[in-house]
Amino acid sequence: MAKSEVSLTEQVAREWLLKRGVKIEDIANLVMYLQADYHENLQMEDCIYNVERVLSKREVQNAILTGIQLDLLAEKKLLEEPLQTIIEKDEGLYGVDEVLAFSIVNVYGSIGFTNYGYVDKQKPGILKSLNDKTSGKVHTFLDDIVGAIAAAASSRLAHRAEKTD
Repeated sequence: MAKSEVSLTEQVAREWLLKRGVKIEDIANLVMYLQADYHENLQMEDCIYNVERVLSKREVQNAILTGIQLDLLAEKKLLEEPLQTIIEKDEGLYGVDEVLAFSIVNVYGSIGFTNYGYVDKQKPGILKSLNDKTSGKVHTFLDDIVGAIAAAASSRLAHRAEKTD
């Protein structure tokens, strides 16, 4: 497959992110939030590029498709109890949403865990709106996936910066 071609899985994952209100720029803003203090002259284009590279990974695409599908099923009340209520309410002790996010965070090494933990706790930018329970939307998995993509892109950026020093 040529570099410019996008697999069906990646295409669908990107479409589903957009349908759920998440743009590449939203994730890139999180990368900027995480990395601006550590990279002199960091540009939004650098953040977007690193998000794009993370999204090109099959493991990431699979996590996006799985998480969004579970959120949609919960939104439509199509899951069996007690899972329906657990996901719909995003219960704090559930944790499977974070475990799915860890599969993304792991793609670029252990620094991703600290990036993810920080952005998950702070909930800046798009993460704040994804965590708004008054919207009627279920984003139990999506908020963690978006945070994990940003953390992985930040880790990728950090690894690339180390090579040039």
